[in-house]
Amino acid sequence: MFRPLSLYIGTRYTRAKRRNHFISFISLTSMLGVALGVAALITVLSVMNGFEKELKERILGMTSHAFITGPDGTLSDWKALRDQIKDHPDLVDSAPFVEGQAMLSQGNRVRGTLVRGIDVEMEKTVSSIGDKVVQGQLEALTDGSFGIVLGKDLALAMGVVTGDKITLITPHVSPTPAGVIPRLKRLTVVGIFEIGMYEYDSALAIMNITDAAKLFKIPDKVTGLRLEFDDVFKAPQLLRDLMQDVPTHYRAADWTFQHANFFRALKTEKTVMFVILMLIVAVAAFNIVSTLVMMVTDKQSDIAILRTLGMTPGSVMGIFMVQGTLIGLIGTGLGVIGGILLALNIENLIAGLEKLLGYQFLPADVYYISSLPSDLQSQDVVTIAITAFVLSILSTLYPSWRAAQVKPAEALRYE
Repeated sequence: MFRPLSLYIGTRYTRAKRRNHFISFISLTSMLGVALGVAALITVLSVMNGFEKELKERILGMTSHAFITGPDGTLSDWKALRDQIKDHPDLVDSAPFVEGQAMLSQGNRVRGTLVRGIDVEMEKTVSSIGDKVVQGQLEALTDGSFGIVLGKDLALAMGVVTGDKITLITPHVSPTPAGVIPRLKRLTVVGIFEIGMYEYDSALAIMNITDAAKLFKIPDKVTGLRLEFDDVFKAPQLLRDLMQDVPTHYRAADWTFQHANFFRALKTEKTVMFVILMLIVAVAAFNIVSTLVMMVTDKQSDIAILRTLGMTPGSVMGIFMVQGTLIGLIGTGLGVIGGILLALNIENLIAGLEKLLGYQFLPADVYYISSLPSDLQSQDVVTIAITAFVLSILSTLYPSWRAAQVKPAEALRYE
């Protein structure tokens, strides 16, 4: 179909100054429509990738890549298990932790919280909690000190600051002559951290691992081992490989299991956004249809002459497919270049625009991600470019078929 003659005439039609300037205008708008659609799609998906990456980094700053625990939810031989898995090639390090639900009380304020006991030195190898402390010091969580580090929103809700006392109430009870009463412990607030995610800042409290084990009545035990892999996004596969060398009675889970619904929602939102923005490209491709239909009507006499000179319907069809394909190819190319440049500089452009207008689009006091992070992925660019180009080619089929059906005698009757 794309014979040399069809290719030559099709490219000449595309380059030539047409008698009908309206058709030229429609061709230009179709090309720009494809370019804008592709650029917008690349930029939006890059920003969504950036938000997803930023959220993962913030969540995984507090959540381990994976963890291992025993059949009853505790580990007594965690040191031996840690030594057993430490030589795994993809494991960066591991750290023990104690975790349990409790309540905090201060005056007439009561708040439920998740208490996590950590070994401060080991924890630094598997999380970034040490970098998030905004008041006090994490190192103050020494064995026997019964200190506690609270999330910023939790400390605000309880009305405490560094140095204040606060009461921790655990679900375990102690028998007394007066009856069974909850276990209470007076703790000292030695630090406050801020992750930037309300889920953690409002409900997480950090303690020394030995002190936490005593409060939750599991002395000489821990809840499990937190694992840090060299590639967080391969954690599910790496955890499966690691567990093959571990006795079968241990239980394990990775971060995707703990936050599956959240990241599944992000993926669904990205897919829906891709479909919605691809409609922009589809509209531009529909403009190619109207452009070629008008072109066929305008060139009927030319088509008739070519047919009388022996050109086949397939070759005539190829002429207009070449035209539509060139419009789609140029539009897609311009869109890819523009989208890549915009995606790579979107953060600086938005910052400059905010400075120019004196208005912040994502206020830091409302959104915990106050910038527009961008993560340009080559796979997205290739998928968008191919999809846009295919839509452009498909849009040429009907007008080209119409051109091939032109009858020379009827077209030349009034010439």
